[in-house]
Amino acid sequence: MNNLVTNIPHSTVAYLWRGLGLPDAALNALDLPVGDAFSSSFKVWHLAQSTVATAALTGALIHATRSSSPIPRVRVEVPHAAAAFVSERLLRIDGNPPPSAWGVLGGLYATRDGHVRIHDSFAHHRASILRVLGLAEDESRCEAVAEAVRTWDKVALEEAALASGAVAYALRSEAEWEATGQAQAQADKFPISLRVASPSPSPFATVPPLLTGPSLRPLTGLRVLDLSRVIAAPVAGRTLAALGADVLWVTSPNLPSLPGLDGDMTRGKRSISLDLDDAADAAKLCELVKTAHVFLQSYRPGALSSRGWGREDVRRLNPGIIYASLSAWGPGPWECRRGFDSLVQTASGLNVLEAEGAELGQATFTSMPHEPKPARPLPCQALDHGAGYLLAAGILAAVYRRMIEPTNGGWDVDLSLADVMELLRSLGRQAFSDVPAPSVNDDAWLETTRGALGEVTGVSFPATINGVDTSLGRPSVRGADVSEWL
Repeated sequence: MNNLVTNIPHSTVAYLWRGLGLPDAALNALDLPVGDAFSSSFKVWHLAQSTVATAALTGALIHATRSSSPIPRVRVEVPHAAAAFVSERLLRIDGNPPPSAWGVLGGLYATRDGHVRIHDSFAHHRASILRVLGLAEDESRCEAVAEAVRTWDKVALEEAALASGAVAYALRSEAEWEATGQAQAQADKFPISLRVASPSPSPFATVPPLLTGPSLRPLTGLRVLDLSRVIAAPVAGRTLAALGADVLWVTSPNLPSLPGLDGDMTRGKRSISLDLDDAADAAKLCELVKTAHVFLQSYRPGALSSRGWGREDVRRLNPGIIYASLSAWGPGPWECRRGFDSLVQTASGLNVLEAEGAELGQATFTSMPHEPKPARPLPCQALDHGAGYLLAAGILAAVYRRMIEPTNGGWDVDLSLADVMELLRSLGRQAFSDVPAPSVNDDAWLETTRGALGEVTGVSFPATINGVDTSLGRPSVRGADVSEWL
């Protein structure tokens, strides 16, 4: 992607806005005060403010369209957007932080020819990497992992790990990343893929209409099935919930919970638990799909299709649905690979560039005092959060365009973490400076609710839309709700 010739977040929003086919006049309603946040050589603050603003402004556009009124003003403060980019760190339940979402063995390890980063937040990923390394399934010592990793070359271990169901990536420089086929597939690509899936109007007679009539919240009446986990796509679903959508988070009794993330990511949503291998539960999901407006998913490409819930399967049940997908890499030779924010940072050269920019890096478990420290992660899961707000913006753009172009019917929305990585790189670099991180003492950006989980304090929706209620409400208890729309 070519550098965006701007240091101004408003221009970045305009670039994204026009790429989504939205009306230029709405950009005049946007207020983006100057600010700073995050210790980074990358403009993470810029990414935060501009991605939040794009999603919020699209919500405001829908609100104006429904109510036949001027578009309300939208304001995004940098400190508030920055707090939203670390929302999982700021969550408090009865005054206490949730447990860490990180695994016990994850991190950066030295190989014979460089380094790899291992991700083991899920137990099955941890078991897989231990098998690859020839270690016992109950191994919990980082030192044992470090000793085993040092016998490998970095790319060989990456490939062996991915082939076995583990998640580990070689630490690459910018030049090493750009030499990959995946980097070449990303070149000059607009971050959000938004396209008409079913242009014929005839199949939509039985599909419920999209939003009609005025409402105090832009998305009142919008029904969203959220089949997502971790951070990125859950942020998209949470954004839709803040704007008034009825978001049903669909999880499975066969999948592990992530209490360190779920309390934050499910705020404003309801939660149901369905086993898609069970005929009765699959039938319940079928009925929900038939009357849903949005199907949001973030499983590895091909995972839902193999179980009969891919894009075409869902569209046979509901031809007019908006099908939104989040992946790690997007189209290209790595399309079907697993991946998470920290691993996209590692493989794409961001961590090496950040270490160079800061003139220091993250220690590895095997580093000696005289060894260079090769990598520094970004100060937050910026790719995850940026992807969440951009995916929400893409979904909202599809909702708006279905409202004003009713014959267009169904839409597909696709985004990858790698797309957001390239967008961040395109914003340029800055001198590394020490900026205080958002904290739980920033009361202006927090809201508190009470429910089954106790007293929950989290970051409020990070944009102000004049006259619009964007409060999130309490988080859902996993699987506690009924499988029906409000």
